[in-house]
Amino acid sequence: MNKLQYTLLFFLSIIGVSCKEEDPFVDRVVSPVLVIFEDINGKTSGLTTEPAIVSSASSDATISARLFELNKDGILDNKVGIDSLPVKSLMVTYKFRSGTKISEVATDDKGRSVLKVSWKNLGIATPVAGSSVLLSCSATYKDVSFTKNFRLTAIK
Repeated sequence: MNKLQYTLLFFLSIIGVSCKEEDPFVDRVVSPVLVIFEDINGKTSGLTTEPAIVSSASSDATISARLFELNKDGILDNKVGIDSLPVKSLMVTYKFRSGTKISEVATDDKGRSVLKVSWKNLGIATPVAGSSVLLSCSATYKDVSFTKNFRLTAIK
């Protein structure tokens, strides 16, 4: 064998042993919907990994989430693009990060799910500005379960 053949054999053997392996620790599936939280002022939380939303400490906490299905049929047409379709009548479960259920609220015709809950039920007896709790919302859409974590913080 000449030097070229050895080099070719070496690269082919590397290609043969280097294959994609599944992550044994995290089973990830793309969410079937886009979840966008809105605060009491109607501002969105952006597309952060863990959105932070605020609610008044002087009244019940209000959590508002909008759920959209992304229609990507026109992704290659700059005149069409991606369309956001509201997910209607979907039961959304709000929970503590421990998994303890707080409540279920259905989305309306605009894909909005609004939960009003006392701060006491969230584990904060006397909320003050800066009090916060880690929560999540979950649902199943088109046979795919998803969960979105978020932080709720009290403001004055």
